[in-house]
Amino acid sequence: MSTFEAQVLEKLRAIDTPTICNLVELFEIRPRNVGFMDARIRACFPEMPPTVGFAATATFRSSAPPLEGDAYASIAAQVERFDELSGPPVVVFQDLDDPSVAATFGEVMCTSYQAFGAVGLITSGAGRDLEQVRAIRFPVFTNGAICAHGYCHILHVHVPVHVGGVVIYPDDLIHGDLNGVTTIPREIARELVDVADDFVAAEGIVLDAMRAGPPSVKVLREARAESAARIADLRRRVSRAG
Repeated sequence: MSTFEAQVLEKLRAIDTPTICNLVELFEIRPRNVGFMDARIRACFPEMPPTVGFAATATFRSSAPPLEGDAYASIAAQVERFDELSGPPVVVFQDLDDPSVAATFGEVMCTSYQAFGAVGLITSGAGRDLEQVRAIRFPVFTNGAICAHGYCHILHVHVPVHVGGVVIYPDDLIHGDLNGVTTIPREIARELVDVADDFVAAEGIVLDAMRAGPPSVKVLREARAESAARIADLRRRVSRAG
């Protein structure tokens, strides 16, 4: 990973995920109702800071025994492909069982991924060993918790997966925190962090006006108009529309 990319990732980690979504909207590069995961995918440890990395994708099943091996035998195949990613891996699992039968991950899997540089895990299924995973400071995003691992096994790695209503491709840039998970189009990542401070300052006009008190409708309208004008100017600078 180049120094440039490392600097961008560091800046992305300092921004919350809702603001990332707002910034992506400025570029008008995709519809506003796509690219982010729905409410089924939640942060298990909301106190942890934003997670930023590149998707190491896989499919998972636990409802029936695999033809051979198990989940732990497949971890080696996953981590071998971490080097193909553009930066720190975020493991992304699609649980093919619906509803989920057992936990996708636990302490052993998360510890193993972390040892090979992964910075988080997202699954459309469930997790377990949550206290132990919290203790190693490994962010996980799940659809819930299930105490057993069933017949857990990994079917395919480095393939497109469908998680939280979003198709995730290997090496997609992902950002997540207690508010949820979104993808970031790679081609706008650098410019996105460059305009982040200006966008936050534009939103801050309304916040500052409301906190200054006493509030009035006139003050609110004026503050919103000034904020909207600054955001519109940012959009004109970066928009890919047209």
